[in-house]
Parts: sequence; C-alpha cells; structure tokens
Amino acid sequence: MDPILAHIQAQQPQLVKFLRTLVECESPSDDAAAVNRCADLFADSVADIAKVKSIAGGRYGRHLLCEFTLPGKRKDGLVLGVGHTDTVYPLGILKTMPWREAEGRYWGPGVLDMKAGVAFFAFAMRAVRELDLPVRRRVKLLLVSEEEVGSPVSRPLTEKTATGATAVLVLEPGTGLAGKLKTARKGIGGYHVQVTGHAAHAGVDFTAGASAIVELAKQIERIATLTDLAKGTTVNPGVIHGGTRSNVIAAEAQVEVDFRIAKLSHFAPLDKRFRGLKAVNPRCTVKVTGGLNRPPMERTREIGALFGLARKLARELGVEIEESSTGGGSDGNFTAALGVPTLDGLGAVGEGAHAPHESILIDRIADRTALLAKLVAAL
Repeated sequence: MDPILAHIQAQQPQLVKFLRTLVECESPSDDAAAVNRCADLFADSVADIAKVKSIAGGRYGRHLLCEFTLPGKRKDGLVLGVGHTDTVYPLGILKTMPWREAEGRYWGPGVLDMKAGVAFFAFAMRAVRELDLPVRRRVKLLLVSEEEVGSPVSRPLTEKTATGATAVLVLEPGTGLAGKLKTARKGIGGYHVQVTGHAAHAGVDFTAGASAIVELAKQIERIATLTDLAKGTTVNPGVIHGGTRSNVIAAEAQVEVDFRIAKLSHFAPLDKRFRGLKAVNPRCTVKVTGGLNRPPMERTREIGALFGLARKLARELGVEIEESSTGGGSDGNFTAALGVPTLDGLGAVGEGAHAPHESILIDRIADRTALLAKLVAAL
C-alpha cells in the first residue's frame, strides 16, 4: 500500500472527529458570528503546524490565510489551497439534519460542501509533516467566509493571494459519486431587468395605464431566446415580481436572470444583447443592471497538465480519476482567470450539496486526503 495512504488511513478516526466538529459548528454565510466560530475552530486546529492570519470580511465573517510549516529546505513558488467556511444552511438546521453515520456515509449540513475538503487539506498537511516529505513550494490555504453568496468581499483577496502561484488546489467536492475532478467551470452572472409603466384603475381607466407586467412578459420572451446550448450559454429568468393588486394596472415589474457562459469571449455579445433591450410599448421603460460575477474557468493546457499529474498520483493510490466540467462556479473561477493552473473538485466524494441528503462516502476519505498530500509534495 502507498505509505501516505496507509498513514492517513491510520489517522482517519481523528480526521472524522475533527470533521464532525466542523460540521456541528454551524456557519451560514449571513451570520458573521457563526462563521467566525467555525474559522476560529479551524485556526486553533492548525495553529501547531501553520501561521494563521485572520482577515476582516466586512459584514461577513473573517477569512483565514494559513501558511504551513512543511519539510524541505528551499521553498520556491506557491501552492495555494482554496476553500470556504460558510454554508447555505440556517442556524438550527442540525435539529433536522444531524451529523450521522449510515449507509457507508457521513451525513450533515455542509459535510460535502465543503467542510470535508477543508478537513482533508489540514490532515494532508499533517501527513506531509509526519512522514517528512520534502516540499519545494510554500503552501498556503485560503478559507473565505462568503463564497456561497458569490464572494463579494473576498474576491480581491483570492486574486491577490493566487497571483503568480505555481498551482491552485480547490477543495470543493468532486463531481458525482465517482468524484471526478473539475478542469472547467462556466462563468456565472446575473441581470436585473426593471420595467416601469403607468398605473391606472383596471376597470374605470384601463386605457390610461401601461402595464409593466405585460411589457415584462414580452421582455422575458426575448431574454429566453438568448440561451445558446450549442455554445454552452444558458439564460434563466428565475424570479419575477410585479404589480400591487389585480384591479390596478401594474406600474412596476422586474425579473432576476441567471446566466452561465463557457468562455469569457461569449460574455460581451451577451451583455450587448441585454443592454440593448428596449420597451415594446413606448409608454414603458426598461432598465438593465448586472453583469458577470465569476469568469469562466476554461480548461487550458496547464490545467490539463495539472490534472494529468493528479491522475498519475491517484493511480499510485489505486484510484482512477476522471475530469469533468460543470455549470456551477467556485473561487477557482477567479484564480483560473488569472492564468494560474487551477484544479478543482479535490474535496470529498458524495452527493446532495445544499440539500437534506448531503453526505460523503466514508471509503473515499483516505484516498482524497492522500491525493492532496501527494500533490503538494509533487508540485
């Protein structure tokens, strides 16, 4: 058996104990105090093997930047682990989603996305130290506090920290129950389309009104045509609001639109189409705001080479891994857009992220943690 894998298997009970502690430390994005408790818990757990810097997160919780003290004389370059401490679940969810072990899995809020990945990285670094594996690069781990709400504060920090790095390892869960690594992600953005019309009594003075709702319906038909599946572009009018009462012609209506693009070059023409939306009814006005939130993580030659290294190292562990692309985003989108080789999906294997059945496979804990250790030592 691979010595790193054997070592981590021996340490798995301690890893699981730590993971449970993280999961049971609830940390919804919108509760800074709760996220700070989770960040403090992690910081305390690695204080003996890393220098930990706490960074203010504005109205969100604190971010952590951990630099690990690892074997090896001269350190040149940087390997950056990227993760987050926040989850999508409200405080108190443990009452209906308790930590539990069943069916070969561990279950609980945030266990897959992505407290397992965070725990795996910490224990991978312990394995590197305990096995005295020489490391050529400095190794840091950046944990942000608001990834689940779009990283509105931490994006500049992530980009600054990753600039010039040798590689970025993103600790989001793998794709599906095969745990495929992610070498491409779509870019993500959104638009808010606001229509203003004229209110009037729907029975007494119908012709005096100009319905924002009717106009918005026409705009939504136009917006829906912007989806181009052949290019990987999807446009989804997801939430609509409008009107006050059924007997009042609506003066206001709006739609929130999500879009995904496979390539950055696809954004400008899509943005032009949105900005060019004009009212069909000349008595209404249309206002469009929004844009691109996360650039796409496009598969480059360097990303492909990084995946190739991971696949080779996984085979030494007796595991075959595959690559995948996904429509979801992560902070790896930011680092890949900088031109930094980025490999995503290196966290746990499981299913049910953001859902009541969120869980990870117990028998994939050791090999995923060992792969992180081997990657850090090999890069």
